[in-house]
Formats: sequence, C-alpha cells, structure tokens
Amino acid sequence: MSETLAKLILQHKGALLTLIFLAVLALSYGMRHITFTTDYQAFFDDANPQLLAYESIEDTYTQSDSILIVIAPKSGDVFTPSTLALVTALTDISWQAPYSLRVGSITNFQHAVASGDELVVDDLIPDLSKLVEADLIRIKKIALHEPDLVNKLVSPSGHVTGINITIRLPGVHLSEGAEVVAYVRNKVEEIKLSHPDVDIYLSGLAMLNNAFAEAAKNDLTTLMPMMYFIILVLLMLLLRTIAGVVVTLVIIILSVMVALGITGWIGWTLNPPAVSAPTIILTIAVANCVHILVSYYANMQEGMAKQDAMQESLTVNLYPIFITGLTTIIGFLTLNFSEVPPYRMMGNIVALGVVAAMVLSLSVLPVVMVMLPGKVKQRSSVSVSLLRSVADWVIKRKLFLLVFVGISAVILISMLPRNQLEDKFGESFSDDVLFRIASDFMGRNLTGIYSIEYSVEQGSSGGISEPDFLQRVERFSDWLTSLPQVIHVSTVTDMFKRLNKNMHGDDEAWYRLPESRELAAQYLLLYELSLPFGLDLNHQINMDKSATRVVVTFKDLSTEEMLKMEQRIADWWVQNETSAAPLAASATLMFSHISQRNIRSLLIGAVLGLLLISFTLIFALKSWRYGFISLIPNMVPAAMAFGIWGIFVGKVGMGLSVVVGMTLGVIVDDTVHFLTKYIRARRENGLSPEDAVRYAFSTVGVALAVTSFVLVVGFYLLSFSEYNRNADMGMMTAITIALALLIDFLLLPVLLLFFDRNESKVI
Repeated sequence: MSETLAKLILQHKGALLTLIFLAVLALSYGMRHITFTTDYQAFFDDANPQLLAYESIEDTYTQSDSILIVIAPKSGDVFTPSTLALVTALTDISWQAPYSLRVGSITNFQHAVASGDELVVDDLIPDLSKLVEADLIRIKKIALHEPDLVNKLVSPSGHVTGINITIRLPGVHLSEGAEVVAYVRNKVEEIKLSHPDVDIYLSGLAMLNNAFAEAAKNDLTTLMPMMYFIILVLLMLLLRTIAGVVVTLVIIILSVMVALGITGWIGWTLNPPAVSAPTIILTIAVANCVHILVSYYANMQEGMAKQDAMQESLTVNLYPIFITGLTTIIGFLTLNFSEVPPYRMMGNIVALGVVAAMVLSLSVLPVVMVMLPGKVKQRSSVSVSLLRSVADWVIKRKLFLLVFVGISAVILISMLPRNQLEDKFGESFSDDVLFRIASDFMGRNLTGIYSIEYSVEQGSSGGISEPDFLQRVERFSDWLTSLPQVIHVSTVTDMFKRLNKNMHGDDEAWYRLPESRELAAQYLLLYELSLPFGLDLNHQINMDKSATRVVVTFKDLSTEEMLKMEQRIADWWVQNETSAAPLAASATLMFSHISQRNIRSLLIGAVLGLLLISFTLIFALKSWRYGFISLIPNMVPAAMAFGIWGIFVGKVGMGLSVVVGMTLGVIVDDTVHFLTKYIRARRENGLSPEDAVRYAFSTVGVALAVTSFVLVVGFYLLSFSEYNRNADMGMMTAITIALALLIDFLLLPVLLLFFDRNESKVI
C-alpha cells in the first residue's frame, strides 16, 4: 500500500503540485478574516457560572473595568503641594480619557462636613492654591482616617496614592481598549517629563487586557522570527543540505497559512494562548520533513537514484508519518475537554496545521525534492555509526538500563505530588512586563488586584436604608475586615456612619449607623443631591436602592487560597445570617474556578486520548504486545517532567494543564517510528531482537534525534514568551520531549529485548 502510494505521488508530480497549490491558495485566503481579542473574558464560555455572576453584578452596578494610576513621590509623602497638584492635574486629565465613566482620587474624594444645620459636600481638596501648611496636615489626617480611601486610593502611611479611572467600552471596535491605554500612557509620559521626582505606574483590568495584546504581539514579532531562524540553522547543521532546508521552510509556512486560513474561514477570534499555535505547528511540521529527508539522503548515499531514493523513503515513512500524524491530532484534540475556550481553539488550530503538514510533507516535499537538481556523495554517515554504537551499548547494558531508568522514573514520578495548583492572573506575565511591574508595586504599596465583589440584597425598593439591613452589611464588612488576608473592604455602611456623624455636628460619638429607615433615607438623599456629575453612588448602590455592593480586596492569594476564602465567606454567611447569601463574583474568582475545573477536565481528556492513541497503535502495529509496550514510553515522560517541575518549581497553573494532552500525541511520534522500524526488521527481515534494535537505531535514530532536538529548541523558545502561561507550557513541553527521546533510546529498546523474545510471528 505504501509503495503504491509512493509511486503515484512521484508519477503525477505536475498534477499533484497544481492541485495542492490551488487548495493552499483557497484555504489560506481565509487569513484575511482573522480577528483578535485581548479581553480576559475570552477565557470563559458564555455559560460559565462565574462569568454570568460577574456580568450580573456589572449590569446592576457600574463596571469594574478600570485603569489605576499609581503615583509614588520619591520624597515618600503624597501630601505635599507639588504632589497634590500633580494628582489634581492627572484627575482632571483622566476625565477626558475615552470611554471614562468615573474618576476617583484623594483630591476629588467627596468629603462631607457639617456647617450648622447644613451638610456641605465638596472635593477633599477644592482649591489647592489656597492651602497652607495647616490645611495639608488636616487633609492628610482626614485621608488617612477615611476607610473608603486607605488601602484603596492612598497607602496607610501616605507615601503612595492612586487615581482610579472606571471605563465602559462600547464593544464596537477591537481597538477601544488600546485607545484608552494609549491616551492614559501618553498623558502619563508627558507628566513624567515635568515631574522626574515622581514614579508613576499603570495597573487595573484595562491594563491587563492590554498586556495580553502586547505579549501576543511580542511573541509574533520576536519569538516567531527567532524560532524560524534557529530552526533553519539547526536543520542546516544537521541535514547539511540547502535544498532540503528551503523546502522544509516552505512546508512549514504553507502549513501555518492553511491552519490560520481555515481559522479565518470558520470565524474564530484569536487570543493570546491561540497565538502560540503557529509556533507549535512550525515545530511539529519539521518532524515529518526530517524523517523523509534523512531517509532520502541516506538512500542516495548508498548509491540509489533520486527518484528511487525518494520512493523508498516514502515507502518506509508514509505509514508511520500517517500514524504519528493521527496520534498527534488526537493529542491536540483532547484540548477540547478544556474549560478554557482559547486552549480549545489552540488545540484545534494546531490539529488543522498537523493535517496540513502531513499532507504537504507527503506530497509537495518529495515531488519538489526530486525535481530540484543536486547530488549526494556516497559516504558513510558518522551519525549513523554513532547511533549503532549507542545501540550496541544499550544491548550490552540492558539490565543496568532497565534498573537505572526504571528507578529514576519512579523517583521523579514520586515528586509529582509536590506540585500545587497556583494560578494568579496578576502573575500571567514575566517580571519585566510593565503591567506586572506596576501590579507588583501596587500590591506591595497601595492595594491588591485580587478581589471578590458581593451584591447584598435587601429585596424591596429603598430597602438598603433599613437599619437591620445596614447592620447585617456592617456585621459582614466588619468580619471581612478582621481577616488577615483582607486589605480593604468597600462598603456603603462607612458612608452612612460618616453622614450620621456629619449630621450631628461631626461628633465622633455619632459615627455609627442611623437608627431609623427614614433618617438613613434622608441622609442618603441629601448626600446624593450634593454629589457632582460622574461621582454618584451607582458603583455601590443599585438603581432602586434594594441592594448594595461590597468589594473585598485581598493580599496575594493563590488559586487554592482564593477558592478556600470564597467558601469560608459563604460558610460565615450561612452560620451568621438568615437571609439568602449574596451573589459573589470577580475576575479573580473567574480565573480561580476555571483553573481548578480546567485541570480536572483536561485530565479526563488526557485519559481518553491515551486510550484512543493506545488502540490506534495496537491496530497500526498489528500487535497487542507492541501496543502495550508502547504505553510505557508514551506515559512515563510527561509524569517524569511534572516530577521535575515539582522539584524545581512546584506551581501548576492553567498553561501547564494542557501539556499532558498536547505532548501525548507528540511524544508518540518517536515511539511509532522506532517501533515500525523494529517490527519491519523482525517481520520482513527476520532479524533477532538485538539486530532489530540495531536496525531501528541505524535507520531512524538520526531522524529521531534531529526532530526531537528541533522540537525541544522550538518549544524551549516559547519559554521566553512574556505571557507566562505560554512560557510555562513551552518549557514543560520541551522537558517532556527531551525525556521522551531518552526513554525511547534507553528504555524502549530494553523493553523490547526483554519482552519480545518469541521468534515466532507476533500477534
């Protein structure tokens, strides 16, 4: 069958190239329809319960998407005339930001004081030019004792402050988020030029979205070209043929174009994780080409004519390339079990690329190579001789290798439980990314980026003024504030207590909740009528005043800690309150839940993928024995890699959750190629297990070493991505593939030598 197909491919060169060219042209034309999103909500399905809860809270109150401008004067004191003037200027400028809804800072904080029988509400700093030293001291005292400011917009010591810009994007154009960020960045850069004595950082969810876009752009503009260059250099050094390297490059580019073209035709919207798909396709496409080229040049070195050499190469490699392509596709399709849409998309795009690479490497590559001029000198291969020596060493040391590799594998796999689920979306980027620098600084000096928002319902219109409801909210807020993990609690009860004090001549003894609904409602109405445009209470109170939002900001919590905290808060409410538990939501909760569910779902996918691949191999190899033997080199490398990760890192996040399914199909390739050559030697040539091992090493060992080396380098380059999830995925995949090669060279032959002693036909 393989020989017949090989002949057909080489006999109809012109027609085949024309057909392939037209198909590639039609499919790749879809790239013009590709769109891209950086919205972090793309990580969640429309029916995701945490996303639905988050959208419900955003629909009830104002959106929480924002840019936080963090201002850190080098003097260590925010409350100086120059710094306060800067805060005032930036506050005014921020109102002009595109799509801004609200701007909050210490200078425009609505401070209420009693003036006789009247309530006077005004900016905390209404006119900076009239301030004297005594005023600065008074303002600082007020700000550092205001619960709604401390650990939210000013640090407890007053050395750092922030300006929060709440935005609402219309969602008409993909560039809206970038437009806001560009405006704020430009204004901040202008301010920095005239204020070298102040450090300014930008954080918030809008900056998080922008960081996704910039990381993806950086990967495409730096990592991709670097990967192409390095892989081409490696292929040139390893294959020592310009023609083969150039044709391989063409196959890679066409495979990526076809995959992205189909993506465009389908209408998928790319996102940061999916951006790594072309890089993965690149590395996988190389493998098929190398197997064909290594056999082709080896045949020519033995004196065969070009056409005959390529036909023999196709005959030997067509079946294993088809099987390895199928298993690789199965591996990447298991990512469809992921709870995260971007990883499902990445798996599907790579699967499309693998199909394209398989078809192109079995059609375009052999046809073009035969048509190109060139000769290969007949000479012995040093690399083949070296691998024959490796084969002899493995055969001689088989018992030692079985024990040594087996014990090493057991030790590393035993380290696997050291890994802990930890996926902080604030640490999604490398340490040198501006968003990460700003968020880390903000977390250490001002406030946190991890939060949970609660919508506490009273149920009736105007019901938030009920004393028992306010007391319920206060009990909840006070308990939250007492938790050591909590940095800040934003609650409407602080406002009611402040207003009650104001209406009693600013007497501190009256800093408590109003005792009647009528009084609370009057205070609220009076305060709302005094607020300027844009600084209303819609961020805390819903339209009919039947519910209020409580926002809890936490210190640096891991995924597991955040989920435990959510449960702890829910348990407290059940134990201490009789009303229905409040709705809880936030971007933090969304990422925490999706990380946990994603690992469980992908584990199911990996098990199913392993079963499908195992049955595929049993069917393809026509042997239960070889099928079961292949399970060990297919399963052990990933487990060992996670053991190594547990020793040196110990943190498993969303990026690593896809590695098992993704590498499952890739590492099977080496096993399939080695086994098919071994079985061919046993069945067709009648060789002993020892000689069959030598035959496998000499015929496919070079190709396995070259392809694995290229794959390791390719995925290792992903570890330089600014997006840490892609970086972790690349590093872990590189480790897994490297271990897979060692297992295929040092353990698989030993297993065959011990368990394939029967000289009769294997069934």
